[in-house]
Amino acid sequence: MKILTALQIREADQRTIAEENIPSAALMERAANAFTEWFTRKFPDTGKNILICCGPGNNGGDGLAIARMLHALDYAATVWIVAPENKFSPDFLTNQERLPAAIPVTNIKQTSDFPEASEFNLVLDGLFGTGLSRSVTGIYAEIIQHINHLPAQVIAIDVPSGLYTEAPNQLGDAIVQADYTLSFEVPKLAFLLAQNEKYVGEWYLVAINLSPAFLADVTTDKFIFTREQVTQIIQPRRKFSHKGTYGHALLLAGSYGKMGAAALAARACLRSGVGLLSVHCPKVGYTILQTAVPEAMTLPDTEATHLTQLPDLNTYQAIGIGPGLGKEPATRHLVRQLLQTTPAPLVIDADALNIIAEENLQPALPPNTILTPHPKEFERLAGPASDDYNRLKLLQNFCRQYGCFVVLKGGHTCIGTPAGDLYFNITGNPGMATGGTGDVLTGIITALVAQKYSPLDACRLGVYLHGLAGDLARDQVGETALIASDLIENLGAAFRQFGS
Repeated sequence: MKILTALQIREADQRTIAEENIPSAALMERAANAFTEWFTRKFPDTGKNILICCGPGNNGGDGLAIARMLHALDYAATVWIVAPENKFSPDFLTNQERLPAAIPVTNIKQTSDFPEASEFNLVLDGLFGTGLSRSVTGIYAEIIQHINHLPAQVIAIDVPSGLYTEAPNQLGDAIVQADYTLSFEVPKLAFLLAQNEKYVGEWYLVAINLSPAFLADVTTDKFIFTREQVTQIIQPRRKFSHKGTYGHALLLAGSYGKMGAAALAARACLRSGVGLLSVHCPKVGYTILQTAVPEAMTLPDTEATHLTQLPDLNTYQAIGIGPGLGKEPATRHLVRQLLQTTPAPLVIDADALNIIAEENLQPALPPNTILTPHPKEFERLAGPASDDYNRLKLLQNFCRQYGCFVVLKGGHTCIGTPAGDLYFNITGNPGMATGGTGDVLTGIITALVAQKYSPLDACRLGVYLHGLAGDLARDQVGETALIASDLIENLGAAFRQFGS
């Protein structure tokens, strides 16, 4: 699914209107109807008192149409029209004319016009849409602050008013703090970034049937990876295949006190379909891995507490390094040597990333290497970011410069590619913010690379299934009690959803 800019969304609207030969008000009606259908499923109690705040533009026109539709369904809807200059869009005026006289309407032009609002259970925000290009000021800023202090749930129509969709807001900007955001057809980039969470809340999409031809042809470098795409790329297993068919992976992992990370990565790798797995670990981990992961072959290093030497690398289809690795001088040398000599694709995580950053080894990364940093590890690799939007720019530049794939972990994990494209994930939950889940992801992606998935597909599929396993685990144990091993136990169920 493509993530479009505000300008592209307006172009999609215009293309749809032209192709279908309909007035723009008809497309607004379609959007309002889609919102109303979602709203009545989410809030079926018609006894709620609903306040709909409408600005003078098309977002306000959406609000007026929604008010009319909710009134027809016996919801108690009240409308505030905030328009100090009495300048309205044509489609706003069309829907104002259609508004039933039975719906209470208050026209707000100044602060003294604010009526009492404590009786409302729900507030629909229709003040401003995606066309906003400057900070909200004046009476509009005051009404936004008023909304934010009401004891009611807030639902934003398409986008929270005051929130830029493609750039950071300024500190102190007036922005509606929505509990829910219901957006039309495609998501906005702002929804996917942590700095906007308190404004966006939970976000949902509804289709309004914008021009399929336009959506197919329009270009973007930002995407959401969807369930439908997983179905298209996941590889079924063949009847006459054998363990050699699905690759031999090597994990370089573990150090004294951190063998659990190696075990988690190994178990996840095996659960993700790899044919054979070898784990090179310090001698202290030999018995641990032979006991915890009997399906894996264990290659002990000569050193007891950390890795110092590379094994023969010529028999592996993928190599993962980093979980529990440590940063001893000899281990640092091992990382440098691996980057220079690897015959197989690399998946790099944790302390291996930190070693690369501290030793300035980024230029030595082999083409198409996969890195899996969390934001702090990425900062060490690419430099600090001023905000989440700037971090995405750094991600694109880093991937282009070094010809690598970066899985930037977070609430919507973002995959950067050497071409500069960004893919956002939509599975996963806050329960996964616990130690070891990154090691699990390393194991999953390493297994997929060993099975000859392309680097991009290994990243997208690995991140999606990792998050899906987390969602299945949450359904069993909740978010607070979730641990990394729960993800591994649910990987089978995640794969089964795609017949694999």
